[in-house]
Amino acid sequence: MSEGVPELTVRDFAGAVAARTAAPGGGAVAAVTAGTSAALVAMAARFADSDLAELAGRADGLRHEALALADADVEAYQAVLDAYRRKNERDITTALGRATDVPLRIAGIGSEVATLAARLVAGGNPNLIGDARVAATLAKGAAIAAAALVRINVAAGGLDPQLTDRADAYVERCGEPP
Repeated sequence: MSEGVPELTVRDFAGAVAARTAAPGGGAVAAVTAGTSAALVAMAARFADSDLAELAGRADGLRHEALALADADVEAYQAVLDAYRRKNERDITTALGRATDVPLRIAGIGSEVATLAARLVAGGNPNLIGDARVAATLAKGAAIAAAALVRINVAAGGLDPQLTDRADAYVERCGEPP
């Protein structure tokens, strides 16, 4: 993949995920899902009354951050594969730590996007409640997926179990989609 994930068309990204390569995979998909959920929140917020319209700027920031994490996940996972090839335990643990940090951040973004979306469902433009509900549902899905990756990496690297607790807390904060 010569381009970064955010620069790919949807078709090219889906093709890259489907290819017989290690990455992009689940982490990049979770990041893109969180990013597109944030985009829906930003759009719905722009149609809301002024008290909720300020959510658009925060959602835009989360979108950019999530999409950047799609590339970071590809790089982090490649570092894990490289470390396993070298069979150096310290390198493997270090790489798994980085590969855990990225989905942990994605889970946090998913949680925040879900919270913003719920505010728009409750008080946003009634014509965009469907978009806000989709954003909340997908953002929670991104957080759940990212938390699963954190759990896998923590177990594989013998990392601090509090990382898993933090990821699970992000998922809990999503609540039930409205």
